[in-house]
Amino acid sequence: MNFPAIIVNFKAYESALGAQAHTLAQLHDQVAATSHVTLGIAVSALDLATVANLVNLPVFIQHVDPVEYGARTGHIPPAAAKAAGAFGTLLNHAEHRIPMDVLEKTIALCKQVGLFTLVCAESPEKIQQILPLQPDAIAYEPPELIGGSVSVSQAQPDVIQKVVEIAGSIPLLVGAGVKSEQDTKISIQLGAKGVLLASGVTLSPDPSGVLMSLIQGMKS
Repeated sequence: MNFPAIIVNFKAYESALGAQAHTLAQLHDQVAATSHVTLGIAVSALDLATVANLVNLPVFIQHVDPVEYGARTGHIPPAAAKAAGAFGTLLNHAEHRIPMDVLEKTIALCKQVGLFTLVCAESPEKIQQILPLQPDAIAYEPPELIGGSVSVSQAQPDVIQKVVEIAGSIPLLVGAGVKSEQDTKISIQLGAKGVLLASGVTLSPDPSGVLMSLIQGMKS
């Protein structure tokens, strides 16, 4: 995956599921076509196959389980996600935490099938725990700032520098409260490789305008 990158998590917002997810994904595709920044989207398993066929973007599934094909009712095998068109998966989001032993198995299985892993971490200490698992990228998201009006780049710029150093060669993205050109500008200046956000785009009346503003911040 090329960096810098903006990853938009569609979550389970009504404005980003079903037909509306398809429209929103195509909007991202149109913006990406004129940008030097990688735009990726994390979609519901319900929309994965359709969206992956609609766009020329890295499409992430919002979660997979550490299982192979078989009697696994309700589980999502990484191999099935890959076959449905997923480029990667989002793991350990604040809204879907995974125990470390489960996370380790999941990352290992994703590596076997070629699924890119973007793992969320809520603290510098958690990043240090995750590093030995060798995910493809890490997203630092303090849970108290997710969905709020204050971004992590504004509230914790010193911590961003710290977690970038901790992550080392593993690309680190910044999440939680990100929604503006200034947020992406600060994040990149502090060494991050991109941002992860959701409501700033998915709930905006002008998602295209928000995306263009975020991209502009990465050019500054």
